[in-house]
Amino acid sequence: MEKEKYRAAFRSAFESYVPITDESWSSINSITHFQTLQKGEVLLREGQVARSLYFICKGALRTYFTDADGNVYNKNLFMEGSYAASKVSLLQGAPSYFTIEALEDSILITINYKGYRELIRTNEDIRNFYIAYIEKNWIIEKEQREISLVMENATDRYLKLLEKHPDIDRRIPKLHIASHLGITPTQLSRIRKNLKIKNENKPA
Repeated sequence: MEKEKYRAAFRSAFESYVPITDESWSSINSITHFQTLQKGEVLLREGQVARSLYFICKGALRTYFTDADGNVYNKNLFMEGSYAASKVSLLQGAPSYFTIEALEDSILITINYKGYRELIRTNEDIRNFYIAYIEKNWIIEKEQREISLVMENATDRYLKLLEKHPDIDRRIPKLHIASHLGITPTQLSRIRKNLKIKNENKPA
């Protein structure tokens, strides 16, 4: 029953972009399998070539990279209902620039990328999904995030993150949220404190 529920969520997330026929969905299911990760387990390590993309049924992942001095930077955080992958590695067949790690015990649907590319070539509805997904996530949201990092202050970025993931504070360690926002954990603590004081001073 759990797998049926997760398959249904997977299809719902897929069809939030475009409708898909039962025949095409059957083809997608044929190139997927379930995968579980324990908290702290690495899904893809920096330097490995990616072969799959992942739909997160339950849990949370982060992507991060390490500079020459050993400093770690979060590239992104992914929660339930989203897709995670090393996109450049998949597209170029090259080593990944970053690592994908589970921040919680997680359940994923793993999609074979080679099979997915073949379905894009042969199925119009899957190809339409691919185009719509790229436009929304790889172009529009990427540009919005880049603008946000420059034009918005850290408090606004944090509030937007809370709006998207209301429970993120109790699930994800502060240092990972801060890194995702491009600030230090101390700055995040200050933002949380100021927001708490502001909410407490609101008229009843």
